[in-house]
Amino acid sequence: MKRTDPYAALRIKEFNIFLLLRLFLVFGWSMQFIVIEWQVYSLTKDPWSLALIGACEFIPAFFMAPFAGHIVDQKEKRNLLALCIAAFSLISLGLFLLTTNKVVGHWSTQSILYSIYALVFFGGFLRSFFGPIIFSLIALIVPKKIYPNAATWSTSTWKTAAVLGALFGGFFIGWIGVDYTLCMVFILVVISFVLVFLIKKKPILNKKIGESVKESLKVGVRFVFQNKAVLGALTLDMIAVLFGGTVAILVIFAQDILEVGSQGLGILNASISLGSIITMFVTTYIPVSRNTGKKLLITIFIFGLSMIGFGLSSVFWVSVLMLFISGAADGISMIIRQTILQLKTPDEMRGRVSSVNSMFVGSSNELGAFESGLAAKLMGPVATVVFGGTMTLITVVTIGIKNPTLRKLDLTKDMEAHENEE
Repeated sequence: MKRTDPYAALRIKEFNIFLLLRLFLVFGWSMQFIVIEWQVYSLTKDPWSLALIGACEFIPAFFMAPFAGHIVDQKEKRNLLALCIAAFSLISLGLFLLTTNKVVGHWSTQSILYSIYALVFFGGFLRSFFGPIIFSLIALIVPKKIYPNAATWSTSTWKTAAVLGALFGGFFIGWIGVDYTLCMVFILVVISFVLVFLIKKKPILNKKIGESVKESLKVGVRFVFQNKAVLGALTLDMIAVLFGGTVAILVIFAQDILEVGSQGLGILNASISLGSIITMFVTTYIPVSRNTGKKLLITIFIFGLSMIGFGLSSVFWVSVLMLFISGAADGISMIIRQTILQLKTPDEMRGRVSSVNSMFVGSSNELGAFESGLAAKLMGPVATVVFGGTMTLITVVTIGIKNPTLRKLDLTKDMEAHENEE
């Protein structure tokens, strides 16, 4: 097997443009999430309000995902991405206006909250499109033989933007205020909108244009559920994110348990993504193709352990370390999952398969936010995090035993086959 070029995907100009626009977009999205969580909890001091944010984004993202995948497979990807970014810019503008002094000084708290929830709901609708579009667009920009490398760089860029957005989101709240921070988000989204037009239009590879929605969705879902490796990886990640994630209630730890303020919140969020970034860049040099299934199980098990450690910690820097480890483990699992999907998914079904992935993993972030907020309300934040980490460990052991296809998965032959193409 030839030595892998760690910079193969970066030698393609359009892919670099794609990474840059994704950097700006995710940076803004990540910063916006932190700011809205902070603003809502500051207004209410109620974990239930954080649960509602998760629910408002989860409901449209989950139920729209199958139809979004069908639409993505039927439409030209570049223009569809531009349309979604334009719509997202309106959300960012609306959130900025809701936090200005004129609105805060004249509107009731309930009116502001309901308006924020409405915009978050609209954002969840858009989010159901972003995943399938980006997943499909990558495959149209780079050749098949470097799909794994492109997936690694794309996911690394996503995590880099997330860590910077989380870090600066927390800092900017204290430096320039909530409203000006959200204004910066709007500017970043507009920049990403301009960049998308530097990418050429791409062909539609789906030969069944005009196929009924029912039949199209049936084919996509059938593919996922018949592929044990894909199904196992998605299920494992979904449960880990659903029960093991703590991002939605980090603001409670920052304000009430660790008492580190908005800057501490930024550091806590950033530590998760920083761990992911480091491991992702390492995997560009050391691919995870060998013993893929075992590596996925081990990394998510470590993720669960680190979550338990974070929940039990009352020392800020110990908490930061636990979150860093969780991010490192999560980064590897994300690379493995994206590599599995890129190598196993037919070109004409990428939108639909990615939409199923969004339902399993992407939407579980929002459902996890709802679960974490509700559980924190009922059990308290510490018990919620420890319970989630424990459920993650149980899930890893169960799937490892029940799904031997995933446990024995090795992607070496798949990668060699793609390297020999063309």
